Amino acid sequence: MVGAESDWKEEERKELLDSGVDSPASPPLEDVKLELGYYAADEEQRADGVAQEDKKAGRARLLVWMTINIIATVAIVFTNKSILSNASFRHSQVSFAAYHFTITGLTLWLASRPFCGWFEPKHVSPHRILHLVAAMCIQVIFQNLALAYSSVIFHQLARLLLTPATALLNYTLFQSSIPKAAFLPLVLLCTGVGIVSYFDSHPSAHGNDTTTPEGIFFALSGVCASALYTVLVGRYHKKLEMSSMQLLLNQAPASAAVLLCVVPWMETFPEVSSVPGSLWISILASGIFACLVNLSQFYIIDAAGPVTSTVIGQLKTCIIVGLGWVLSDHEILRQSIAGILMALAGMSLYMKIMLGHQK
Repeated sequence: MVGAESDWKEEERKELLDSGVDSPASPPLEDVKLELGYYAADEEQRADGVAQEDKKAGRARLLVWMTINIIATVAIVFTNKSILSNASFRHSQVSFAAYHFTITGLTLWLASRPFCGWFEPKHVSPHRILHLVAAMCIQVIFQNLALAYSSVIFHQLARLLLTPATALLNYTLFQSSIPKAAFLPLVLLCTGVGIVSYFDSHPSAHGNDTTTPEGIFFALSGVCASALYTVLVGRYHKKLEMSSMQLLLNQAPASAAVLLCVVPWMETFPEVSSVPGSLWISILASGIFACLVNLSQFYIIDAAGPVTSTVIGQLKTCIIVGLGWVLSDHEILRQSIAGILMALAGMSLYMKIMLGHQK
């Protein structure tokens, strides 16, 4: 019975093909073959080929954006250091922060437009995020001050203290705990940063790129403000049901407006004629780098997830510390080198434990 049914189906296929050749009123021969499944395998192979090409193109785009993110992040740290160390802008931290908030707001606005379509904007009244705006302004200003009054190495390592500070604040306010195995790496991290801050603040006859007591104070204050800001962001995400990009799109313009209102009372802007042209170019480059950092960071998180973004962040820290070491005029003592290695090892171990805990 099975053989007879198979022969019948084969005869029916032949009849359909013969009718397609002999009768002008019949469907075209190619349509008959398509209906009978002649091209099914070819179509599947072609679809698989297109999918593989799309995956390769996606991986290539991700690699490009990762490279852009790393280069732009490293470049903006050293560019901002040169700007904020200049006498003309050393006391213009608020203006510089307002400039970067404006760049961030414009970048996010473009990314939310239909022709980009990276995310859908969601509006919230400024008074509902006033605490978040204030914390954002304070932490960015402290970061700029720390960069102006300390070495790049210490500034970057001090930012690693944000992790234990955030964990402590979460535990104090919301009783959120971390794995016990993560405590030792955090102690190692804090000890390493403490060693670097002590020995990096010693004056050196080989250069003046040292960390001042003011720089240590601003860096630690910036870490505390950033920890508060990080905790608030997590709460506002849930409260307003908004993504990071949607929330930042509302924060950045409001933060820029607040800072521009207080600039006349806090700062005296340098005369344009007294500022060298190279410094204006650096300021423009800083804005471009900020734009690239924001866009690339959003793409990486969207395409590869927060874990990949965290790993790239660790890589950027190592690169910045290494370049700061090479480019610094300040003598790097053996004790500072030991502190750097301890801080980086502590942060790496902490991230490994936390990622394993999340899985």
